[in-house]
Amino acid sequence: MALDYAADTGWHEGEQQMQSLLHVPKLGNPTSHGLSSYGARMLQTSPLLAIGTLDDEGLPWTTLLAGEPGFARYLRPSIIGVETLANRTLDPVLSALNSSKHQEGIAQDESNSCMMSGLAINLAKRSRLKLSGRLAAELHGTSESHGGEEDDAVERVQMIMKIEQSLGNCPKYLNKKEIFLSLPKPELVSDSLPLVQPAVTLLAKADLFFISSSYHRSSMGTNHRGGSPGFVRLLTNDTSNGTTLVYPEFSGNRFYQTLGNLKTNPLAGIMFPDFDSGDALYVTCTTEIVVGKSAAKLLPRCNLVVKAKVIKARFVRQGLAFRGRPGEPSPYNPPVRYLTGEHKQADAQANNDRIVYAKLLKKDLLTPSIARLRFSITDPEAAGRWSPGQYVALAFEDELSPGYSHMNDSDPKSLNDDYVRTFTVSSARGQDVPDDEFEITMRNVGVVTSFLFRQLVRAGLEVPLKGFGGQFKISQSPNEIVPFIAGGIGITCLLPHIPQLDTARLRLFWTINIQDVGLALDTFKRHPSLDSSTTLFVSGIRAGAPSRDTSGLSELERSRATVVSRRMVASDVQFEQDLSSTWYICTGKLLRQSLLLWLAGKEIVFEDFDY
Repeated sequence: MALDYAADTGWHEGEQQMQSLLHVPKLGNPTSHGLSSYGARMLQTSPLLAIGTLDDEGLPWTTLLAGEPGFARYLRPSIIGVETLANRTLDPVLSALNSSKHQEGIAQDESNSCMMSGLAINLAKRSRLKLSGRLAAELHGTSESHGGEEDDAVERVQMIMKIEQSLGNCPKYLNKKEIFLSLPKPELVSDSLPLVQPAVTLLAKADLFFISSSYHRSSMGTNHRGGSPGFVRLLTNDTSNGTTLVYPEFSGNRFYQTLGNLKTNPLAGIMFPDFDSGDALYVTCTTEIVVGKSAAKLLPRCNLVVKAKVIKARFVRQGLAFRGRPGEPSPYNPPVRYLTGEHKQADAQANNDRIVYAKLLKKDLLTPSIARLRFSITDPEAAGRWSPGQYVALAFEDELSPGYSHMNDSDPKSLNDDYVRTFTVSSARGQDVPDDEFEITMRNVGVVTSFLFRQLVRAGLEVPLKGFGGQFKISQSPNEIVPFIAGGIGITCLLPHIPQLDTARLRLFWTINIQDVGLALDTFKRHPSLDSSTTLFVSGIRAGAPSRDTSGLSELERSRATVVSRRMVASDVQFEQDLSSTWYICTGKLLRQSLLLWLAGKEIVFEDFDY
C-alpha cells in the first residue's frame, strides 16, 4: 500500500510499553505529519468517516458519519471539511463538539481547541485512513432540517478539522460492504445501563466497530476492529456486575497505537453500527489490556484481549445516514473466540505450571485420508482424566507457526492461527489402551493433520497437551434402545462408549463415502458386535469402477451390517424415529442441520465443535 512517509514521529511511552511487552523488534513510526497527498486522495473516495472526541467530562465517544464520496474533503494543506446529515443532540460526538466549552476553546486559541480523531473508511475497497487533529471551526448546523422535534431533528452539519497526523492502514479484518445513503430518523431508545435487548442483539451480530482513544490531552486516535460476526463477546450485562465487553486483538501491524493510548489512559469510546437498520450503539468505557495466560483464561485461544467496562451507553434507533449491503468477508478473519463460560474448552495448563506433553507412539493408516494415532502422556496426573466422548486439545505452534507476518494473502488464516487443534479421543480409557495412553482417529484435512500424516513414529514427536474437554455423553438405561447417527469420521464419538453399551440395543446409522470403507472395516474388526447393529450408507460409488475400488464394499456386504449404496435421506431416520425420544448424532454441520429438521420433536444430543 502506498504511503507518504514523513520523518519518523517516534512512539509515545504507551506505544513503547506495548511493543516492549509483546516483544516487537524496533521499528519506525510511518505516521505522516499533517495530511499526506495519499491521505487526501483516500479521504475524497471514502463514503464513511468515523470521528472521535472527548465530552465535557473528558470521556471519549465515537460516531460514524456518511455521505457521497467527497462529503469529507481536502480544503487546503492539513485542513479538511465535512458536511453530512446528522442529529447534533442524540449523536454523542456531535453533541460534545457542539458544547459551549469546545466552542469557547476555538475562539480563544485554535491550538487549544478540542481534540478530534477520525478514520476515513471505504469498505467496498477495504481501505482506511487514520486522522488526528483538532476542531478548527465552530460546528455548524444549517436551517435545512428533517424531522419535527428538536431532539430528533436531522440537519445538515458542517465542520472543519485541522489534521496534525495521518496514516493509511492495511485492509485486514475489513468485511466488504456496499454503502448507500439513507435519511436518518433518530430515536433514542436507551441511555442507561444495562444494555437493552436491541443493543445486545446488535453486539451479537456485529462484525465491525470503531474505537477512539487519547494520549493524555495531546492527541487522539480512531480505528476500527473487525472480525467474524459476534467476535465481540458480552461478559456481563446486569445491575449487579455492570456491563463488560471483551474482544480479541488480532495480529496487526504491531504499532499498537490504540493499545498504546489505552496503556496511558484506559478510557475508550466505542461505536457499533447496524448496517441493516441504521441503529447505533455508543458506549464509553474503561478498558483493561489482558495478555498471555490471563487473556487465554478469559477468552480461550487468545494471547491479547481487551476488556471494556461500560461507563455510559446510548442506543439510537435509525440514527445513521447510511445502510450497507454485505459483501465478501475478510479472508483474515479467524473463527469467533468464545468466553470461557460460553464454551468450556480444554486447557490443563492454564492454572498449572506443570507442562504436559503427548508423545506419538503409533500410526495406522486406515484409508488414504484417515489415520489412527496413539499417544502416551508424559504426566497423566497433571493432564487429568477423560471420559468417553470427550476431546483432547493438542498444541502444534512450536512445530508449525511461521512466526510473525503482517500480511499473508496466500494463507491469511495463518496470521491468527494458534495451531491448537481438538480431536475426539477414539479409545476407551484403560480398555483399548493403557491408562496413560490415548488414541485419536482423524482425517487429513488441514495443515495440522497433514503434518501428523507425514510424521514418522521413530522421530519421537512430542507436542503440548492442553487438556481434555467436551460434554458429549451417551447414556443407556436398562432395556433402552440408543439410536446414533454418524457422518464419516464422526464415528469416533461413539467408539469409546462401546465397552459400556449393550450393542444389541444400539442402532447405528452411519454414512460414509466409498473412499472411507477402510474405516468401517477397521471399526467392525475392533468392535465385532457392532456390525449387526449398523445400517451403513455408502455414497460415491461409480458405475463401472475398477474392482480394486469396490473390493472393500464387497467385504462390508459380507458382514452383518445392512449396507445401502446411496446417501442417507430423511425417510431413513423418520421411519425409525419411534426407536427413542433421544437421538445422538456426530456429523458435519450440514448433515446435522438436516437431521435436526428430520427429527423435529426429538431430543438431539450432539457435541458442538463450531468454535
